[in-house]
Amino acid sequence: MKEDFLHYVWQYKKFDFPNLTTVSGEKITVVHTGQYLQTAGPDFFNAQIVIDNQKWAGNVEIHVKSSDWYLHRHEQDNQYNNVILHVVWENDVPIFRKDNSVIPTVALKSFVSKVVLQQYLTLTTPKSWIFCENQIRLTDAFVMKNWLERLFFERLENKAVPIKTLLIATNNDWEAVLFYSLGKNFGLNTNGELFFKVLQSIPFAVIRKESFEVQNLEALFFNQLDLLSTAAQDAYAKDLQARASYLMQKYRLKKTCVEPVQFFKHRPDNFPTIRLAQLAMLYHLQQNLFAKIIAATSMTELYKLLDSGVSDYWENHYQLDKVSPAKKKRLSRSFIDLLVMNTIVPIQFAYAESQGKEISESLVQLLQTIPPEKNIVMEKFANFGITAESSFESQSLLQLKNNYCNKGKCLQCAVGVYLLKRNE
Repeated sequence: MKEDFLHYVWQYKKFDFPNLTTVSGEKITVVHTGQYLQTAGPDFFNAQIVIDNQKWAGNVEIHVKSSDWYLHRHEQDNQYNNVILHVVWENDVPIFRKDNSVIPTVALKSFVSKVVLQQYLTLTTPKSWIFCENQIRLTDAFVMKNWLERLFFERLENKAVPIKTLLIATNNDWEAVLFYSLGKNFGLNTNGELFFKVLQSIPFAVIRKESFEVQNLEALFFNQLDLLSTAAQDAYAKDLQARASYLMQKYRLKKTCVEPVQFFKHRPDNFPTIRLAQLAMLYHLQQNLFAKIIAATSMTELYKLLDSGVSDYWENHYQLDKVSPAKKKRLSRSFIDLLVMNTIVPIQFAYAESQGKEISESLVQLLQTIPPEKNIVMEKFANFGITAESSFESQSLLQLKNNYCNKGKCLQCAVGVYLLKRNE
């Protein structure tokens, strides 16, 4: 038995409502179950309950066992002074207020039908991938549509948190926030965190000043990520080393990279050398990129804005001093799609929020024009009858899988609640 099931039972009144009594035999009438807070403090706020003809207004706390009250030390927390009813599955000890009066307790075990309990157990029994995999395709289309939209903005809110933290660290420089965030995504899953950490050792003011020479940006990026110290000595490598040495002294920069970038398992076009060269070219071509990103309202504009390649040297190299067949190596549309999903849209959202502007609908419309991601999560959902039609839906499904399915939060999920109600 888990508390989330008891929260569900109480919130949706899935108990023998007319015959509810306390463990002491007092009749209870629930006027209002209260507001389900899901924050610190009592579980349900501002409930209204009649106990033996006496109406009470206050909070309701829920536990599996009544002794959990003391296990969680609620008797020492003033937030629980206004609890008017303790709802538990099993009553094993009486609970007292500070004035030694007993807090009325309801043991739901006696008031929940076997049918409701069995439906819960059926839903939450482990399956091969997610708990509701055998039922999720039965979810009402309207319920699923609204839930996916809510999940999308929940995911955006989560992505906005590190953006706001970075904004503080850069003294509210949105251009710097965009650069470091893009840098992380240019590193993909393998090198993203390393790119993000190491590129922050270069003040964005330096990027601004040196962006007029793409080789200077390459020298800074490659040097800070320790890609020059072991480079072979062709003319280009020597030039980047000389530039890096000069720029490090000029701006009094320090090297911070303590771990190697990863080439393993990457296709050549995703080599960190190529992604850094593309990032350098993007910032060489586009001055004041943040302002242009914020002004863009369509993928056509964003494709044009982010369309960049590499300097001449990298068109026939994947690594320093190793010649390869010539190739333009421009950012592909699929890679730009990833940048938009993971960097551009979250930053547009966070910036609009900081300005008190509402752009939710335009962000949804933007992502509805981008094809869905292709990954194992989307394949699995498709196997169980849920197919993403756009990146808006695939982003929402990723949020569903990571934040609800993986954590067993079925009763905080609109799909889980719908499926339980459907089977009543």
